[in-house]
Amino acid sequence: MLMRWQAIIALLAVALILTLTGYAALQGTTVSVQDYGSEYVEGVAGYPRHVNPLLSAYNDVDRDLVALVFDGLTQADENGHILPHLAETWEVSADNLSYTFHLRHDVFWHDGAPFTADDVLFTLELLRSPDFEGQSQLSNLWRTVKVERNDTYTIQFTLSEPFSPFLHYTTIGLLPAHVLQGTPAEDLSTHAFNLQPVGTGPFQVQEITAHHAALMANPRYFRGRPYLERLELRFFADDASVVAAYRRGEVHGITRVPVNALSEILQRQDVQVYSAPLASYGLVFLNLQRPIFQQREVRQALLYALDRHKIIDLIFDSQAVLANSFVPSFSWAYESRISLPYDTDLAMQLLEQAGWNDEDGDGVREKGGVPLQFALLTNDDTARVQVINELTRQWAEVGIRAIPQTAGVSGIVRDFLVPNNYDALFYDWQELPTDPDPYPLWHSTQVQGAGQNYTGYQREDVDLLLEEARRTTDPDGRAQLYRQLQSILAEDVPVLPIYHPVYSYAVDRRVKDVQIAPLWQPSDRFRTVAQWYIASRRVLASEAVSVP
Repeated sequence: MLMRWQAIIALLAVALILTLTGYAALQGTTVSVQDYGSEYVEGVAGYPRHVNPLLSAYNDVDRDLVALVFDGLTQADENGHILPHLAETWEVSADNLSYTFHLRHDVFWHDGAPFTADDVLFTLELLRSPDFEGQSQLSNLWRTVKVERNDTYTIQFTLSEPFSPFLHYTTIGLLPAHVLQGTPAEDLSTHAFNLQPVGTGPFQVQEITAHHAALMANPRYFRGRPYLERLELRFFADDASVVAAYRRGEVHGITRVPVNALSEILQRQDVQVYSAPLASYGLVFLNLQRPIFQQREVRQALLYALDRHKIIDLIFDSQAVLANSFVPSFSWAYESRISLPYDTDLAMQLLEQAGWNDEDGDGVREKGGVPLQFALLTNDDTARVQVINELTRQWAEVGIRAIPQTAGVSGIVRDFLVPNNYDALFYDWQELPTDPDPYPLWHSTQVQGAGQNYTGYQREDVDLLLEEARRTTDPDGRAQLYRQLQSILAEDVPVLPIYHPVYSYAVDRRVKDVQIAPLWQPSDRFRTVAQWYIASRRVLASEAVSVP
């Protein structure tokens, strides 16, 4: 009897060894690869209104959903280069007036209808309508362009004059003609489509309510079906509410981690924080109509007197990078050789050269009995108020008196910048365009009307340079012109660049292959979403290279 049990135990031991050996061999010859399935839930601050690429410009939640649901003819990469998307190729005529786009033949709308040139034509007719209620910048451009459908998969655009930024306007998401046909442009903003959209993007809408948007993977997506089966955006009142929802385990990701919660989130083991520079910048506008700012030495001194690194560390917990230009440092047009040092000695020397001295010993410089003093305005945002208080303190150290003032949260552009009703004004210029064309900001014709030359900056050679850059289609030639412009502005200092913000995005560690490059807008975090995955499976190592 004893011998029988010993034999059984020996056989079991052999079996166990064989099993472990087989498992080890299996592990040694197989690898884990991404698989389809699983769900990702992200918390976002805000609520949707128009999940429609023509109407989404002013709502971050709308733009997030549009990035997941819709596609454009082209798309901009992280450096601002224009790449093919729904258009496979295009040609430009010798006179740079005609652009002929050849569309992909393998694109389908979420309801199964094929994508064709009719959809492009329909979308642009809405944009061109005098009753269009979206961005005037978009409609004004497209009204000057002749649009022709050559055949089912070819569309041609003809410009009235060369305009090198044109390709960037072709990134706009496109609408399905077969769904919206007959809808007047003035009815687009109230159409049910805005919360029941049909696109061509990697995810399709299952439902949108006041609390969430549920999206499912698009099995027909032309770049390959996303690995995530379901993606849900849950809506909250503000960033703090999103962080609280994450603490409660209600969401897997935080769209934007606020500075005051970043250290806490970074300490968590179940989340990965991705950070990238964002194409926005904080700056001080100087009203050049004010005599005090008409001396270039004064403007230069205002900049050199600022310890901008201290502002970034003190107020933004290092979640920003120094700005030296209106062009983000990751743009193809950025001039990297600009140096704007913190140098209080140089600042004081420039002020003295310009005739500003503290003659009465009160700590404020004067010239001809006029003190070096001005009002510094911003809105009620807490961080912005902190910024102008720190600017005021630093300028006081070199004998400049800034008087901090605040206005309401809204209306800072309409009520102060547009009518030139300010001395100096600190503002966050949100989401710079992917094309660096700064004509609306600096050309002298843009001081009045719909232009954005809010400082009143005027210089003839700058006007000529801006005009030439708009006519130049060679990327290297344009880049050289814009670098030259940036050098001129760094010397003239019509505005004081302070910082470019850093965007921090938190995602559950179970979500793999998340990649965050520099962002033109927050929705660019979804640029590679079709490759994100949670589910995985094991395959033979020899087969792994062929797994889609």
